[in-house]
Amino acid sequence: MKTFHLRKEDVKRDWYIIDAKGKNLGRLASLIANVLRGKHKPTFQPDVDCGDYVVVINADKFTVTGKKLTDKEYKFHTNAPGGLKVRNLQWMIEHKPTEALALAVERMLPKNKLQKRYMKRLKLYAGETHPHTAQNLKPLEEVSKLWKAI
Repeated sequence: MKTFHLRKEDVKRDWYIIDAKGKNLGRLASLIANVLRGKHKPTFQPDVDCGDYVVVINADKFTVTGKKLTDKEYKFHTNAPGGLKVRNLQWMIEHKPTEALALAVERMLPKNKLQKRYMKRLKLYAGETHPHTAQNLKPLEEVSKLWKAI
């Protein structure tokens, strides 16, 4: 029997949609990262970009447990002397509504050359509307074995 190796031309990409309203931030980000990588497919290979597109609506309405709204910090540096900026999760949700979920997903992806490709397939929207209706979006609940984590 020959060893099967997935080629870039053989990858079939689907489009999934998920409503983040009321979902836990970490569990949601983990599920999205797995779908972006393609780990839900039987032909998954870690060295091949075989993931799908994910559209997230209401990306600013996720939930967190405990005191994470005030205690979770995001640190940025402007590369100027004394340019360390520290923002908490509540500030991120108010000023950059989709950035908190994007950072959570990005940090759950492997740190390699494929990470930017994965993130380009993630589409985040703060409201209910999105411009991707022509892509025949499937609900992410179809990925049933991963959906049980949320």
